Amino acid sequence: MNVIIHIANSGYVGYAQEICDLIYESAQARGTGIAKRSAGYVAEKIEAGKAVIALDGDKLVGFAYIETFSHKRFVANSGLVVDPGYRNQGLARKIKRKILDLSRKLYPNAKIFSITTGLAVMKMNTELGFKPVTFSELTDDEEFWKGCQGCRNFDILQRNNYRMCLCTGLLYDPKVHPVRQAGSFARKVVKPVIKVRKNNKLHKK
Repeated sequence: MNVIIHIANSGYVGYAQEICDLIYESAQARGTGIAKRSAGYVAEKIEAGKAVIALDGDKLVGFAYIETFSHKRFVANSGLVVDPGYRNQGLARKIKRKILDLSRKLYPNAKIFSITTGLAVMKMNTELGFKPVTFSELTDDEEFWKGCQGCRNFDILQRNNYRMCLCTGLLYDPKVHPVRQAGSFARKVVKPVIKVRKNNKLHKK
């Protein structure tokens, strides 16, 4: 596997439809719900540099993107997907780390969250510092919840007044994981001990 994970830019827009197809096919294979996104929407994220894309040469093998809500107080890591032929090799974890680092760089004070039905994603997020939370601790931005309308489980979310669904909410709080500032972990300078000979005796300076 010779995969490189890139921070997306306009040069990768041509993959937008393929990304949407991969996300949809992955959800269908798992039998889980999915919040559908158009190729145009994915292309916007790519052009804005709010996504990461994993390529093996020119072959698309993975993707994830960033959404912001509640006046950028909340950031969602969304659309994480890996090509079936590249799974079980740790690639999803690398993509998740990359999109998390990008989210913290672009929005250092925002709470980062995701909702998922996948046990593997839950475990991966937990290892990175995410904590399971109720939906009430996530954004109340209507735009986020509108994104669930394309999910097969949307009626469950509606019946529960947007307070619970089959997904689990996971939250990464920057107050618990502050960004390390440059120089905040400066190494302690230790002066070397220099030995000199004087009057046939060793002295330390």
